[in-house]
Amino acid sequence: MKKVLFLPLLRMQSGHHQVAETLMDMLKKHTDGITVKKVDLLSYTNKSFAKMITGGYLKWIRYAPETYNLAYKNFFYVPSSKEHSFKWSHIFLRKLAKLLAEEKPDLIVCTHGFPSYLLSQLKLLGKCDIPIINVYTDFFINSFWAREGIDVHFLPNQEVKEKLMKTYQIPPQKMIVTGIPVHEEITSHAYREKPLKRPKILISGGNSGLGGILKLSDELKHSTQFDYLVLCGNNRKLYDEILSWGLSHIKPLPYLSSRSEMNELYEAADAIVTKPGGVTVSEALRKRLPIFVHSMLPGQEEINLNYLKEKLPYLNLSRKAHLKNNC
Repeated sequence: MKKVLFLPLLRMQSGHHQVAETLMDMLKKHTDGITVKKVDLLSYTNKSFAKMITGGYLKWIRYAPETYNLAYKNFFYVPSSKEHSFKWSHIFLRKLAKLLAEEKPDLIVCTHGFPSYLLSQLKLLGKCDIPIINVYTDFFINSFWAREGIDVHFLPNQEVKEKLMKTYQIPPQKMIVTGIPVHEEITSHAYREKPLKRPKILISGGNSGLGGILKLSDELKHSTQFDYLVLCGNNRKLYDEILSWGLSHIKPLPYLSSRSEMNELYEAADAIVTKPGGVTVSEALRKRLPIFVHSMLPGQEEINLNYLKEKLPYLNLSRKAHLKNNC
């Protein structure tokens, strides 16, 4: 039986994990004779260290977003001529080699750039001969992602393919434009006439407590012509805050692990208000929902947003204009 090893990063429920789980479920459903496993390399290396890194990352974005944005753009989103070598990664190289020796996978799928970079280094050192697939979870590729030693790239769009061919001379047969993978349970939109009812707006982006949902509180409270379903994720503080309002047209929802339930929410919604995360936007596009952006995290989401502004002219970026002019 063949084994496929998936390598996201950190334990928080990010797009890297969602895409890994999407592909794992697809393989289990459609392919016989395959086992799949997902491992976070940081937790495998040291659980306390992984917890510290996760907590530090969340605090950095929350309390010093400008410095995070600056660091991200100067270290992880730089021209190819200035890409960094991560010399401090030797500890993780040893741990990754140990993980591969234990798991003995026949194929490795990276949904985060750091494992991709480390695997590329192992290949260059002659310590790994396992086929590797990069699967990207944003609408661009940052400097962490490896190019050398990667056998196949699942790309988010044609622009990224053209960049990899032009800048890194990656042969086209090694690249497939798949879009950001979306779970099969998030079904393609099939047009049907909805009965006349109050419009339902789905609001997403509060899973880690970093979104700007509460900045919309005044608009939401006075926007009684719409029903709002607010996805709070694991952010209990956000959930309790919205619940305390006691407003019938605003309903907070806890973390949903069921994608079929998420699909039902998409089906019921007339529009989505969200952050520009790659997976959420891709799901909304599959459902053909109008997309409104309420806030963005520094770094990845800002770059995603710039891409979306250029490619999706119907994306509404002015939350106040929308809410105040239509409510």
